[in-house]
Formats: sequence, structure tokens, C-alpha cells
Amino acid sequence: MAVLQAVAACYPVGEAAIVFERFDEEEAFRLGLALRERAVSGNLPIVIDIRTWDRQLFFCATPGSNEGNADWVRRKINVLRRFGRSTYRVALEQNRDDDLFAPRHGLDAKDFVLAGGGFPIRLKNAGIVGCVTVSGLPQREDHALVVEVLCTHLGLDHAALALPTA
Repeated sequence: MAVLQAVAACYPVGEAAIVFERFDEEEAFRLGLALRERAVSGNLPIVIDIRTWDRQLFFCATPGSNEGNADWVRRKINVLRRFGRSTYRVALEQNRDDDLFAPRHGLDAKDFVLAGGGFPIRLKNAGIVGCVTVSGLPQREDHALVVEVLCTHLGLDHAALALPTA
């Protein structure tokens, strides 16, 4: 539990460090291909979705993923839009043993899930303009994969922004 609290406490800094200078269809495609290549090379059964808030720019399903993964992506996107931070961070902050929000939040489980794998796309001088979301692995691994590929894509030091060892 101490590790989870440490991650939740330090993660706002890590999220804020992952920022795009520009983000458009070409950037989404290159990022999506990098995620796909990482998934295929590692035999990772995931669904990948990259979008701005007005439309989907990249979607891919790797072997072994299924329809349920696409629905989890949709539910994670809803969480990211609602809370404006990575879905893994939200899951840690909510500190629940299940993947459901407490009833007081009024968020229907068919549309919202507490699970990592959704990460905000922050644009310099504009804020959050969309998200990159994956589903198919355990939530911490979904999150770690997205952060690893984002760091590589943006030329950032992944070791400095990676999650602490659990």
C-alpha cells in the first residue's frame, strides 16, 4: 500500500512532464505505430486508441485482444475526460479493491472503470487535447507501456518518469 500511495503522490509531476510540442494526425499515427510495434514484438494482446476530444485518430487491435478490450478502452477514455489525469492515477487515488467508482460519484460502471492504461495527451500551451489508451494487460502494465512508448516517442528519460517498483 505504501508504494501505491507514493505513486499517487508523485505522479502528477510525471504526468505534467509528458508534453507534446504539437499533436496532429501524423503524430498520432507515428505514436500508434510505435505502440503497435512494441505490442507485437512483446506478444502483448492489446487494443490501442489514440484520439483528440473530437475524434479518433488511431485504432489497432493486436492478436489475442478481444472485443472486451475495446470496451475497457472506451470506459477508460471516459474517466480520463472526466478527471483530466491518467486513469492509473485516478485508480490509485480512488484506492478501491474493485474497478468501480464509489456510488457517491454517480458514475455508471457501464461507462466508467477504475483501471490504468489511459494517459492524457498534453499540448504545450494548450493543456489536455486528447488521450492515448490501451487495454489488455493488467492495469499497471497497460499504464507502464503507454508511458514507456510516450517517453521514447518524445525523447524523454523514461527511467525518470517510470513507476516505482511495486
